[in-house]
Amino acid sequence: MMVTETPLKEKSIFLHRLYLNLRCKEARRDIADPYQMHSTLCRAFSPPDQKCPAGEYLWRLESEVDEKGNPRLLIQSRSKPNWSSIGVEDWLAGEPDPAIDLADRLGLAALSPGKRFRYRLKANPSKTDIRNGKRLGLFKQEDQVAWLARKGGQHGFSTVSAHLSQEGMLRGNRNNGGVIRVFSVLFDGLLEVKDPVKFREALGNGIGHGKTMGLGLLSVVPMA
Repeated sequence: MMVTETPLKEKSIFLHRLYLNLRCKEARRDIADPYQMHSTLCRAFSPPDQKCPAGEYLWRLESEVDEKGNPRLLIQSRSKPNWSSIGVEDWLAGEPDPAIDLADRLGLAALSPGKRFRYRLKANPSKTDIRNGKRLGLFKQEDQVAWLARKGGQHGFSTVSAHLSQEGMLRGNRNNGGVIRVFSVLFDGLLEVKDPVKFREALGNGIGHGKTMGLGLLSVVPMA
């Protein structure tokens, strides 16, 4: 079932939770190919004759599933989408959960240093090869943890703990036949806010490279 949602105020950050229908061949293609998933989601955020606005949304395919085994997809956006614009019948397994206003839910306006959150981040820990400018994945766990610590310093938080899992290479197929390969790691743990302004920017803009491949979305839950 496709659901149409109305636009919201500028500069909002909204979180959407969808479940994808495994009986739909287009949904199965998108689950297997993150580049095609990003392309499909673009249709919900822009008219057919326009390019998707840069930085309009971030997304992550989760390992969690519903009671029927349909995988969960998280999408964070600056505006509310029109899911009907995806144009594929039964792409969704059901009606999406209501959008969550993250600014209100997380109390971002009153955020202060020292606030702690549980976090999840699927990202591309990497470095640039100074010889040819290409990005190289960091395959050693200590390098991956150090990468996250550096990113935290840049984005206004420190990592109190980090659990790493789901390490692997993502592969996507461009419409022109080209292939994209991006190394990814899932980070879970506890973080502490150091600079609220930079931290809010990180929540809105994401962290690291590979965002078209479903990377970079920093999800946080306040500690009780």
